[in-house]
Amino acid sequence: MKLHILRSTSTDPHDRGREIGTRHADQVRDVSARYLAHFKILGVLETTVRDIAAHSHEALRAWYPGLAEESDGIAEASGIEPWQVAAVGARTEVLAAAPAPGKGECTTAVYAPPAGGPPETIQTWDWHDSLTPDGLLLSLVTGTRRRVKLFTEFGTAAKIGVNDAGLGLHFNILRHRSDRATGGVPVHAVARRVLEEATTVAEARDIIASAKVSASTVLTVATYRDGRAAAASIEMSPSGFAVVRPDTDGWVVHTNHFLDAGLADGDAGTPETASVERYEHARAVRGGMTGRSAPERAAAFCGGDGAAAVVCVHADASQPGHEQWGTLLTASLDLPGFALEYRAGNPDTAAREGLDQF
Repeated sequence: MKLHILRSTSTDPHDRGREIGTRHADQVRDVSARYLAHFKILGVLETTVRDIAAHSHEALRAWYPGLAEESDGIAEASGIEPWQVAAVGARTEVLAAAPAPGKGECTTAVYAPPAGGPPETIQTWDWHDSLTPDGLLLSLVTGTRRRVKLFTEFGTAAKIGVNDAGLGLHFNILRHRSDRATGGVPVHAVARRVLEEATTVAEARDIIASAKVSASTVLTVATYRDGRAAAASIEMSPSGFAVVRPDTDGWVVHTNHFLDAGLADGDAGTPETASVERYEHARAVRGGMTGRSAPERAAAFCGGDGAAAVVCVHADASQPGHEQWGTLLTASLDLPGFALEYRAGNPDTAAREGLDQF
């Protein structure tokens, strides 16, 4: 995956969207075409895609209108229909309509030191490289002058990021029996609003609770203020949300199954995701990640298995493209430094090559 950097100074969402669409028109058009083809392969009819995209865009406009304006600006400047960008922005909502869920996804581990000090975080982003040959590192300024730095796909609002109020966010997909193909507020837009507006875990929780979603996700939020860190994984689904607090040692770990007992009863993930295996691995190695630099943390994340660790997902070239999952990005949040540390590739690659800072 090639990462493109855009530092936008526009505080107007539509203008920012036009800036993204103008600078990266080729990438926006390419990613949209790839996702529309992917949805078709998964058995989601174009009429269904358009319907979900339209309803999600409507829900977004009612809930956080600036992001709907940004999406429309991206489409306008890149020369494609607004629904085609909206469909990528609502790709998790469209995937909820697929006959069978996917088999991959991500692992997140966040440490909030009980004795004080900044959070220490790491995440893998596992996805199809055939869908994301390009990724976006976006720096932006909101209308209230809040500064945000984030990683995302072209057309989606946000995945992993930090703001200048000392809040950072990691993103993992979940699947629940209440997920439905009705097109709610896009979960990627929920992540973006948290980054743009929240300064505490409680504020992030309230933003998430206010969104009527049609698909499930967990946002792991970390904050750092007055020398103290706080963190929580906030699980959301159409049936409700739950806050998962760190263990007594300060670590909160999340993969792709619900941890809250009430929501876990409706978990719709599949065993093929190895979500439980990745979760148990991250919990087993978490002690070795404490007090480390980002590259050292990545090495400890692998444990003694290096590139063979379960958190380093390798695409199976014998499978069709839509069944090939790989770790495309390793990311860590530097909240005191207002920075996103990243390396395209898995944690073993990040440990050996180091992480760049954005």
